[in-house]
Amino acid sequence: MQIRFDGRTAIVTGAAHGFGRGIALNFANLGARVIACDVLETELDETARLAKEQGTPLEVRVLDVSDRAAVHAMIAETLRDHGRIDILVNNAGGVMGQVGRPLEDVSDADWRAILAVNLDGAFYCSQAVAPAMKAKRYGRIVNISSGAGLGISLTGIQAYASAKAGQIGLTRQLAHELGPWGITVNNVAPGFVRSNPTTEKQWEAYGSEGQRKLVENIALKRLGSPQDIANGVLFFASEHAGWITGQTLSIDGGR
Repeated sequence: MQIRFDGRTAIVTGAAHGFGRGIALNFANLGARVIACDVLETELDETARLAKEQGTPLEVRVLDVSDRAAVHAMIAETLRDHGRIDILVNNAGGVMGQVGRPLEDVSDADWRAILAVNLDGAFYCSQAVAPAMKAKRYGRIVNISSGAGLGISLTGIQAYASAKAGQIGLTRQLAHELGPWGITVNNVAPGFVRSNPTTEKQWEAYGSEGQRKLVENIALKRLGSPQDIANGVLFFASEHAGWITGQTLSIDGGR
């Protein structure tokens, strides 16, 4: 199965490290014009450096996906520069530096901060690209959720589990709304992958016994990599998945 994205324009959010960086570099390597977005400018520049090093440069945009006006402005700028947006990967998210706490100890601000970047961001970005995709009668939207959206969060963070479950619901809803224009909307739900500073901290917090139990509960008895997640995204964005929409693919080694 050969996958190429020559002539396609792809936007990847949360591209400063981890899954987003891997996804952006893969799209660039397969011929897409890539706009990599994140709030972390220094790390985003590193993504650009790596892309240049592999001979497939990409563009970077500093973007807070929870800011609706900023999202719509960035999409408008991309359309002015390139005339089309074919692929959107809503990868921006995370726990915003929070840790698991009892329900009664969670502040309104902490609850909303996680929903804003994980769920609002996916909505705003999808909302912004929809008119251009409808005009071309073509589009691929891939949301990056989490196993936490299908079950419970290993972190114990209520807002994270809720936002990721909401993202899966948004995927199904948008698939039906946008399908008549040839736009597919799918979701990748990763298992635990050591892919960024937050997951490294989480891994260390488990200790040797917790790490052993986590791996033992995976059918394949090993952790995955950012490339494993990128592979699922590339498939959903490709022509091979043209009759697949509204689906959630768990990439977690088997649970």
